[in-house]
Amino acid sequence: MKRLLFSFAALLVLFITSCSNFSSIEKHRIGLPEQGDSVMHIFTNQSEQELSFLHLQAGPLTRRDMRSKVYATLKDRMLATVNDPGNPGVGIAAPQVGISKQLIAVQRFDKDGEPFEFYVNPVIEKYSPTQKWGWEGCLSVPGKRDTVLRSTQVIISYRDPVSWDMQCDTVDGFTAVIFQHETDHLNGKLYID
Repeated sequence: MKRLLFSFAALLVLFITSCSNFSSIEKHRIGLPEQGDSVMHIFTNQSEQELSFLHLQAGPLTRRDMRSKVYATLKDRMLATVNDPGNPGVGIAAPQVGISKQLIAVQRFDKDGEPFEFYVNPVIEKYSPTQKWGWEGCLSVPGKRDTVLRSTQVIISYRDPVSWDMQCDTVDGFTAVIFQHETDHLNGKLYID
């Protein structure tokens, strides 16, 4: 009986960790783990249907989502996409690759090695009153650049992917601009809006 209960518990854990709240369309777009280093299609403002999708409010990720292979593959493929030598960026949001979830990757120019870091369910809690105009471009708005007024410092909160605790970070300069740009995507806004 103990063996049966243990087997059932093990299967239940396996089922829970393999399940997620990603839709079947999102799972199809994300693909298989073997595709982890392949570039994803970027949704752009040049397609009416894709632009409508980019204007949607993204839903939060759950702790269960974080434990899924789908999530791991999404992260790998988003990183491959933003690092594509033919179309590189400094940040990317899940909606830009057709996944309506609150996940962003930001190149941290304020850290040694300028790594890309992922942020789950990020929210900008505070914008500094000091603002500055700066040039911006976007993978979802190909071939265009324009000036945008952004705060020079932000305080961002997000979920730690391991502990699920809320974390906060104060970010300055160009990295703060990237955070603002990418969290705008989660709220259905493009810089050209």
